Amino acid sequence: MRPTPHTVNLFQRLTSAGLVLLAETLLAGPAFAQTPFARLDCESLPSAVLGRGVAYCVALPPGYDAGAGRYPVLYYLHGLFENEKSWSERSGQSIWEDLMRQGKIGKFIVVMPDGGKTFYVNSYDGRERYEDFIIQELVPAIDRKYRTMRNRQARGVSGTSMGGFGALHLGMEHPDIFGSASAHSAALIAKFPNPLPSEGRWGFYARVLQVPFGAPLNEAYFDANNPLTLAEHPERFSQLKLYFDCGDQDRYGFEEGAKLLDQILTAKGFPHDFALRPGNHGWSYLSQYLPFSLEFHGKIFSQAEDASAAAKGGPR
Repeated sequence: MRPTPHTVNLFQRLTSAGLVLLAETLLAGPAFAQTPFARLDCESLPSAVLGRGVAYCVALPPGYDAGAGRYPVLYYLHGLFENEKSWSERSGQSIWEDLMRQGKIGKFIVVMPDGGKTFYVNSYDGRERYEDFIIQELVPAIDRKYRTMRNRQARGVSGTSMGGFGALHLGMEHPDIFGSASAHSAALIAKFPNPLPSEGRWGFYARVLQVPFGAPLNEAYFDANNPLTLAEHPERFSQLKLYFDCGDQDRYGFEEGAKLLDQILTAKGFPHDFALRPGNHGWSYLSQYLPFSLEFHGKIFSQAEDASAAAKGGPR
């Protein structure tokens, strides 16, 4: 039976449509086959150190689920009165995704634990050993569950405000775990007035800091954990890559602590990146300047990936 003009035309249309679909698939290449979107995992990690579960979220880059490769990891520490979801609910995740899409950073995993009001240190009374939790439990758990690059060069820590204090503290105290550290608007306080006022800004500091640093505030314990104190001995973290910035109109006055940290490190001859930028505090500031820290870590992670590939004898 000879095909009618109608069936010939239908066949041509179907063939053309199939070729277009095939072409689109081929042109898309690996990006089409891989998941084109980042994925957010939010769970709770049982902690023997803390005696409770700790909520955390993990942002996985596009293509993670479709491949078998390993990724660098950035631990992002939130500010006071925030939690593990602040990164994704505010602008953090979208900025991270946009930078990857634009090719300004490579792909890496971001881990956001709920730090409560801990300042990410072991509390003075020993009840909230949050620093031990991060080092002894969280980092190993993430390395077990996800395809991470398990070396310090490919592991960084960052944070804002309270989290900036924590990131600097953890980076300086544990350079064997973290190869890079960054902070925005870090809660850096050089010295408390004596007597410590119960009202105003200083009264607020005293009430907040009593949770991790003793009630009443144990200034000696605070100083022992203060990044400004740790910075006096950069030989202890000589290989750490460091970036920090702060707004020149920070409503808590943290720009003074940031400038002092820069002065201490400069006097000690320790290489670092510091910037005092126009702005205040919080996400209004962070949304503008978060790309600087992400690109800082992205560059270091890229170098770690290149070094890993070279050690294996091939391109990454």
